[in-house]
Amino acid sequence: MDQNILNNYEQNISQTQTEADRYKALANKYSLLRLVIFAAIILITGIAISWDDFTFLILSGLILILAFLWLVSKQSEFEKQKLYFSNLVKVYQNEFDSILSISNLYDDGSRFNNDKHFYSADLDIFGSASLYKLTNRAATSLGKLKLASWFDKPSKKDAILLRQAAIAEIANKEAWKPETQALLLFANQEKQDQLPNLFKYLNIPLNLPGEKWLDLYAKIAPYLLTALIMGGYFVPIISSLSVLVGIINIGLVSSKAMYIKKADLIAGKIGDVLNNYALVFQKIESEPWDSFYNKNLVDFLKNDGTSNKIKSLSVLINKLNYHLNIIIGFILNLFFLWDIRQIIAIENWKRNNQKSLETAFDVIAEFEALMSLASLKINYPNWATPEIVIGDDYTLTANGLAHPLINSAKRIKNDFELNNTRKIDIITGSNMAGKSTFLRTVGINTVLALSGAPVCAEEMKVSVITIISYMRIKDNLNESTSTFKAELDRLQMLLNEVTTNKKVFFLIDEMLRGTNSVDKYLGSKAVIKNLIEKKGVGMVATHDLQIAELENSYPDYIRNFYFDIQVKQGEMLFDYKIKPGACKTFNASLLLKQIGIEVE
Repeated sequence: MDQNILNNYEQNISQTQTEADRYKALANKYSLLRLVIFAAIILITGIAISWDDFTFLILSGLILILAFLWLVSKQSEFEKQKLYFSNLVKVYQNEFDSILSISNLYDDGSRFNNDKHFYSADLDIFGSASLYKLTNRAATSLGKLKLASWFDKPSKKDAILLRQAAIAEIANKEAWKPETQALLLFANQEKQDQLPNLFKYLNIPLNLPGEKWLDLYAKIAPYLLTALIMGGYFVPIISSLSVLVGIINIGLVSSKAMYIKKADLIAGKIGDVLNNYALVFQKIESEPWDSFYNKNLVDFLKNDGTSNKIKSLSVLINKLNYHLNIIIGFILNLFFLWDIRQIIAIENWKRNNQKSLETAFDVIAEFEALMSLASLKINYPNWATPEIVIGDDYTLTANGLAHPLINSAKRIKNDFELNNTRKIDIITGSNMAGKSTFLRTVGINTVLALSGAPVCAEEMKVSVITIISYMRIKDNLNESTSTFKAELDRLQMLLNEVTTNKKVFFLIDEMLRGTNSVDKYLGSKAVIKNLIEKKGVGMVATHDLQIAELENSYPDYIRNFYFDIQVKQGEMLFDYKIKPGACKTFNASLLLKQIGIEVE
């Protein structure tokens, strides 16, 4: 744990909270001034009536109303700044808390967990105490999906290298990352289907009947009605025409109510949200970028004019929402056919921009996933950027490798070497000595490395491999599956993948636990021999010392490692360090003795 990083976060929290408090005070001050102006308007109205001075009322009232509107605008601006700095405090506080306790205000990815996945359940990739919870800084539903997809399977070498450079660049921008997260924090509570529904709406045409002539008439209508009203002042009979035109205008809007409601159902609820996204796009576009990955993403936004497009759509949707005020909506529709004009404008926007919108939001998702992985580089500067190697055989070499979800004060580092070769490593050892944790340590760091992230190690080299784990096998009552049947299904999947996939690296922890000890040994031995025949590569953790004897039969393929235990004055001491060879010391009898059971 780097105390300097924690101190830096504490300082940022304090400074940002001061700014949030300052804007809160300004917003409250201008809110009070609004009340004063409102009271002044009432007072001046009373004075003007008592003086019978209509001119004084008009002039002073106009000045006070303009002042009131200016105060409303300023207060709204201060409220936005207060919210921004309050969100920025939450972002900094979240990083501070994450380092101390792996807590996170963002989603932990539980919905992505899948017991049938190659490794995610066994390696704690998703869920309440998971890699995703440690890492995720994505607020949008698309960003969460993007990060989950990077952890779900290994990426290609070129993609990994590009992400590594992009992550390093983001990590070096001390202010940009938290500021962008603060702008996006509004989306952290959004419904999962909000953006998908928007995309669906934008891809479905409204098919408004008579759209062309309605568009033309909507442009003429305000001039026509105004002219008739003014003409009626001089020629009374024209007043009847103005009333008729007004009725026609309202009737036209009413006749299209179904189409207006259809547009309003989705778009009408997302105007302010789109304005928030426009600020995010602007933040991304305005930042200078050097890495190919980041620059390529931003060039698309700039060339497409994304922030301006999103802003214009937000403005159109918010204009449509004017009809929510009954009086203002009636006046606007009477003169301008307002609702028809706005849904036509939105349809024109859709025709011109719908194709690029989903790609633009995918850019935000990409940056959220990159920012998530950059958090590891910022918060844990001693973690290594792994080297991705190529070759016909397997490389998985690490110095100072440790589990990222174990507190830094408690985690134990180990070295491991598999250098451009094919081996099956048998790992034996006592209960609780560290076998399972070591397998998970290798697995979870490999997942990190092949997503483009830094790893919890001093140094690491790894091939692009597909991890398949066999660890937390359990029965399934809904599928009428026993533990042993579940183990057989997992083994079959593993063997199939080893046969068809060129680069599978398996992690097996206590094979065939659901059967008797004789079948367990014979079955495990047969499976390992089958894996050797298929030139499989991986690790097998077991309590069965007889399995370790396979090294005698396959000295060029099998390697033995172990985790041991020392017993001093009846107390078990673990160092959790991996060592070459087979284990000679076991502790089951000692553990049973501690709970009152003597073993002869």
